[in-house]
Parts: sequence; structure tokens; C-alpha cells
Amino acid sequence: MKPLQGLQALAACAVLAVRAAPAAEPVAVGYSPPARSIPLASTFVDWAALRFHPSPVGLYSPVFDAPTPVLEKIEVHVTTLRPGLSSHSPHHHPWEELLLIKEGRVEVSINGRKQGAGPGALIFLASNDAHNLTNVGDTAATYYVVNFCTAALHGVRDQPAAGWAPPGMLASCVVDCGALPRVPTRTGFHSGVLDSPTLTFRRLESHITVLNPGEGTTPRNRDPGDELFVVRSGTVEATLNGVTHVSGAGSLFYVAPNDERTMRNTGSGPCTYQVIKVVSDRTPPKA
Repeated sequence: MKPLQGLQALAACAVLAVRAAPAAEPVAVGYSPPARSIPLASTFVDWAALRFHPSPVGLYSPVFDAPTPVLEKIEVHVTTLRPGLSSHSPHHHPWEELLLIKEGRVEVSINGRKQGAGPGALIFLASNDAHNLTNVGDTAATYYVVNFCTAALHGVRDQPAAGWAPPGMLASCVVDCGALPRVPTRTGFHSGVLDSPTLTFRRLESHITVLNPGEGTTPRNRDPGDELFVVRSGTVEATLNGVTHVSGAGSLFYVAPNDERTMRNTGSGPCTYQVIKVVSDRTPPKA
């Protein structure tokens, strides 16, 4: 064997050795009780009011970490990843999680399978499916992390949902919300995103509403589910239990079960907001 061929063979063996090395096992993350003990009431949070703190991968801003009148906990935060960095090493946990991409390009890994996602994408992570997120773009990537925690999380198997979930339960997925059909309504447009039972929710529903200038929703409407609203564009005037607040893009608000809410577009162009709603075994009937 010539010297050059020997070096090539050694290099090939090195590559094979690297490829054959077992991947690190995903880390199990345990459930933590909410930071607050008082149930969260219907609440507005302006994007400009968020306080971002440096993190090893970029920036981090907490939003909610409290029980609700129905759920064990709602935990919401906003993460900004620098280009090329990952949120964390692959991990898994019993509660189900949602990520809503605000800006940037990311790659989500779910049980080792990778898929790209851009602005507006909604990512659902089923119970104990191993996951992490990597910024694959040239600019910062920012996204909301939403954790609705029900009592059902304590009874799920300590195994990836992809391997044992019964038929009909929502599997981990990435939804390109920008590609969804827009159905005309009297006040603008409506797009359905998700509507399914999951391992820890009786029902998980998400939709996107577009209101034309001056238009609004049904006045003083009520819904028994726990709802999170995220303003994607424009200006939304929301009235919750008689309290009115104007929210711009990036802002969000939580609506507790059966609280009255009315949304109205007070801007000069269309406004868009996305709703994520959870129904659990403790959700009350509609008032």
C-alpha cells in the first residue's frame, strides 16, 4: 500500500468512527411547580414591556409562570437564538409544548428528525418526544414558548409519544401557518391551525383571525377554555371583563375561562392575531 493510500484509509476509518459514535441520550426534564401560587387572571402583556435578559444562546424574557383557575400551570417565555446556536441539547418532558416562531429561520429536531420552520410557524411537541431548536439563519431567531400544564401530564408514560400514543391523538408537528387557507368572514378572514385531542389536553385548538379596519368580534364573547392570544400584525383593541387595552404586533394576552372578551381593529390596515386554546378535564361549561 502506498503511503498516500494509507493516509486515506486512516482518514476514512476516522470518519466511519465518528459516524458510528452513538448519539447522546436526550435529557429528561422534570416538572416544576409554578413560580407564583395565585391563579393568573386575564392579563395583557405588551411586546415593548418584555424585559430580555442575556442567556448562553442569546436572550430570554419570562412572561407567565402561574396556575390558572383551571390549569396546574401556564408558563410562557420568549427566546432569541443567535445564528448557529441551539436552544439546548435534545431533551424531553411529560407536558406538551408549543413554539410560535416570531422571526428568523430555525430547524426543529423531533426524536432525531429535523424540519425547517420560518416566521409564523407553530410547532407542537407531544409528551416526551425529544426535541430542540437551532437557528439556521443569518440573523437572530425569536420565538414564543408556550406550556399549558394539566394534571394529565403526571400520568403519561416516560416514553416518546410517537411510539405509544393512541390513534387520534395529535402527534408532534410543524404547521406553516402562512400556507393555510384563509376563509373569508364578515369581518375579515379565518384560518384553522389545529383542533385535536392530545395526551394531556381534551382539546387543543388554534386559529388565526384577520380583522379588517374598524371590524370586531362578537361583543362580550365567552369561552370556557384557557386562551392565549398573540398579536401577529396590526393593532388590536381588546376588552377583557370591561378593561380595554390596545396591543401592537408581538404583544400577547391571556384570557381566563369564561371571561368576557371583545377584539376590535383600531388601526388603518388589517390586524392579525393567533389564538391557542386548551380544554382540560377541569374546564368548566360555557357560561
